[in-house]
Amino acid sequence: MLKISNLDYRVQARPLFEGASVQISSGWKVGLVGRNGTGKSTLLNLIREEVASPTGDSAIRMRQKAKLGWVAQEVAATDEVILDVVLAADVERHALMAEADTATDPMRIADIHTRLIDIDAWSAEARAAEVLMGLGFTQSDLSRATKEFSGGWRMRAALAGVLFSQPDLLLLDEPTNYLDLEGAAWLEGYLIKYPHTVLIVSHDRELLNRCVTHTMALEHRKLTICPGGYDAWLKLRAAKLAQLESQRTKQDADRAHLQSFVDRFRAKASKARQAQSRVKMLEKMQDISIPLAERTTPFHFPDPKDQLSPPMLQLQGADLGYGEGARILENVDLRVDPEDRIAIIGANGQGKTTLVKSIAQRLSLMAGEVTAPRALRIGYFSQDQLDELTLGDTVLDHVRRAMPKDTPVGKQRATAAQMGFSHEKVDTKVEKLSGGEKVRLLLGLMAMDKPHILILDEPTSHLDIDSREALIYALNDFKGAVLLITHDVFLVEATADQLWLVKDGRAAPYEGDLKDYRALLTQADRNKGDTRKGKSIAA
Repeated sequence: MLKISNLDYRVQARPLFEGASVQISSGWKVGLVGRNGTGKSTLLNLIREEVASPTGDSAIRMRQKAKLGWVAQEVAATDEVILDVVLAADVERHALMAEADTATDPMRIADIHTRLIDIDAWSAEARAAEVLMGLGFTQSDLSRATKEFSGGWRMRAALAGVLFSQPDLLLLDEPTNYLDLEGAAWLEGYLIKYPHTVLIVSHDRELLNRCVTHTMALEHRKLTICPGGYDAWLKLRAAKLAQLESQRTKQDADRAHLQSFVDRFRAKASKARQAQSRVKMLEKMQDISIPLAERTTPFHFPDPKDQLSPPMLQLQGADLGYGEGARILENVDLRVDPEDRIAIIGANGQGKTTLVKSIAQRLSLMAGEVTAPRALRIGYFSQDQLDELTLGDTVLDHVRRAMPKDTPVGKQRATAAQMGFSHEKVDTKVEKLSGGEKVRLLLGLMAMDKPHILILDEPTSHLDIDSREALIYALNDFKGAVLLITHDVFLVEATADQLWLVKDGRAAPYEGDLKDYRALLTQADRNKGDTRKGKSIAA
């Protein structure tokens, strides 16, 4: 399906690929992994021919006449109905349907209808609706104009369009970034059953374990591919590194033995020929190089300066929302105790963010009461805050403003370094930072006040897998409470010991675990499918 041969490519003076080669067969579901900045998205752009072609003998070839599909950008905000936008993503069907309305030649009309039958055109609306609803849209949403949806939902519609069109090679770049746990779980199931080839860039470890058949790694400017998911690739890489270590240890011993012989007998005439032979053997030995492990900068959340007695915060009979006519949650009774680890689950739009904003006291209660000691400090992170960073200011400028005015510059720089910013990076303007670096800055600023409760709303969307693991270590070491909203199953399972479910205007503890919840979602999808089939048969 796809063959990459001897790929050399650089951005300005920085090489991203050097002699990289790999081959992907039809039907494979391939997860592309690698650290942020190594060139994963660039590789997808090269396959799509959206950037300048690679030089020299480099070649990227797809199977002849294969259809390529990807999410280019969010759907435009227009008067067009969302279902029609998704249907139009199948370009061939859309063109044939339009031609069928105007064609007059009987032979051409027959050809059109034959082809429409071949591509199952008449079930398209049902299939498009199934994809949209799997990604979180409701039945009533399908007839709404695209301009009525936010950018995140229009991005979901774009994803729905490319999934519906079912290209021969589907390219996906972080598709779960705009999805909740429900949408991510549905996407996993869809990709497992997808009949064609998929190449997916993702930092979602569970997604990479559940729905890919092969893992392709971009490391040290090379591409390697192996069967299995992300964990299988980790084991294989560890085994290869161990083998290299063993081979190098043996080589070092052989080299020392040969050198010892040379040193002992070089001056002896009777042994001169043997010594010279050993010298040549030493010269022919090729060093076994072991790739240097790339270091992940840890996160750090300092423990609260003072300990508070439970409950640290309690909502009683609380109604939450944005004013009359926009009441989102009703009669909420929840509490947060020291060292709680709570993941908040539920579909997008149900009120998870409304709940955490109310707990963080960024949104006033509409009714009921919240009980918390005066000394309580809450740290709040949301993806929306990425837009609140001051353009033109450096990392150090943001740290400086968060500290007392008389703080020495040395201490300011030390604080930035503790957040993970090097001496050079600390003077970088925020618009030049990567998404992951902006997240790191915001989390660091949030932690400076040593809060008792950390509230993190989708903290991992811009973090690579290694950085996500570093975040897990930091959260597990933190001595305060953590409230977490995330679509990252691995993060939830590695940190949370409680679940709160937000659904149908209610928020309450969920008694099962994440596996139970995912099983519930799967069963709900099956029931929806049975209902749709029943309606289709009745029709």
